[in-house]
Amino acid sequence: MGSSYLGRRIVQATLTIVFILFLNFFLFRLMPGSPERILTRNPNISAETKAALKAKWGLDKPLIPDQFIAYIESTVSGDLGLSFKYRGEPVAEVLGSRVWPTVILFGTGEVIAVFVGLGLGAYAGWKRGGPVDYVGNGISLVLYSTPYFVIGMFLLVIFATALGWFPTNGMLTVGATYDSLIARLWDFGSHLFLPLVTVSIGLIGLYSILMRSSIIETLAEDYVLTARAKGLSDGRVLRVHALPNALLPAVTIVALQLGYVIAGAITAEIVFNWPGLGTLTVDALASRDYPVLQGIFLLLAVSVVLANLAADILYGFLDPRVRV
Repeated sequence: MGSSYLGRRIVQATLTIVFILFLNFFLFRLMPGSPERILTRNPNISAETKAALKAKWGLDKPLIPDQFIAYIESTVSGDLGLSFKYRGEPVAEVLGSRVWPTVILFGTGEVIAVFVGLGLGAYAGWKRGGPVDYVGNGISLVLYSTPYFVIGMFLLVIFATALGWFPTNGMLTVGATYDSLIARLWDFGSHLFLPLVTVSIGLIGLYSILMRSSIIETLAEDYVLTARAKGLSDGRVLRVHALPNALLPAVTIVALQLGYVIAGAITAEIVFNWPGLGTLTVDALASRDYPVLQGIFLLLAVSVVLANLAADILYGFLDPRVRV
């Protein structure tokens, strides 16, 4: 891979992150309401105490340039500020306690969806017009058009409430004691199962539809027709010639899908009360906790930028034509 191609992608990613820093500061301050209401919820608080609290959190200074410069300096140094809602707890610690449940839930769901969705879509596209194609594509369209919370509520009502096979909420049983690590993992797995199925089902439809369309388009290429004319088996043509090229669009989509994690996290995590970034976002929005909201937005936005940078680099290895 040429250094110029890699350099352009890195510069583009860096400029995007710089723009995110500017947007991150002003975006949440355009929302109605004020974080002072959270800091001074006691109606009997004195004016002196209220002024001292505002000074402590830097809310007594002008938005521009004082608060903005302080935000840039602290963010660049790795300090994301202190939470309003959690009474001075560092934002990095608040995010740290919530990010791993979301990573486990959506990371595992993403892996399952990639393998199942791309495999189903590839087979359906290869057998275009057959029963597998009609059934698989129909199911994929239904899954893709169904919101996370609808899938989650359906699974929750049937398998948790009616049948009682799985817990209804949380990540671990409240107040439970465990005799061994296996018992703790079993409890965690039982809580994880329904949210994980919800997330996986929601993503499988997208990847299946994308892969089917890509395979169908690839089958019309000359190199596939040539491979078939040589007498190669269908399986070899699919694995060696069609599938590697059909995977190129999937690389970009999988990277871009990280940008929709928070949307899915909010709905799926709220349905199952999963203690991740989604429920944290809702709590922070309700309390106008700007530092936490900025931390979540920054974390997700930078993750998407880095994922797209990785996708561009991988794309360059898979397709030499994009290296110009």
